[in-house]
Amino acid sequence: MDTSRPEPRLSALYQELILDHYRRPRNKGVIDQPTHTMALNNPLCGDEIDLQLQMEDDVIKDVRFIGRGCSISQAAASMIIKGKRLTDALAVADRMSAMMRGDESAAQDKTLGDLRALAGVAKFPIRIKCALLPWNALRDAVKP
Repeated sequence: MDTSRPEPRLSALYQELILDHYRRPRNKGVIDQPTHTMALNNPLCGDEIDLQLQMEDDVIKDVRFIGRGCSISQAAASMIIKGKRLTDALAVADRMSAMMRGDESAAQDKTLGDLRALAGVAKFPIRIKCALLPWNALRDAVKP
């Protein structure tokens, strides 16, 4: 049995989840007084993400973004996590990057939650930057 491709129903579910995050993004908006911000773009695709964080005692209390672009970048931004310690959020970002490099164990990692729906993007190298844009913004926003 070929395990490199998700089952057709699972693939359709993942596509629907991505479209749901794109059409009804979570965490979209502005934080009044963010503690960290980062704006990044992907000129090849036209994606733009302006990520804002409200950090308190090494915990991401709130996260918001303003952006535009393809469904992949906007869905990935919608999936940015809050309520976690920064180290845990950065670990998720690392797993997300591994998944985009084709790491099957990362694609099966339940700690990624909805982000696992983006695993198929790894097959399209030009779209990987779209999926990683908000996660790169998170990393850059918290750099000392």
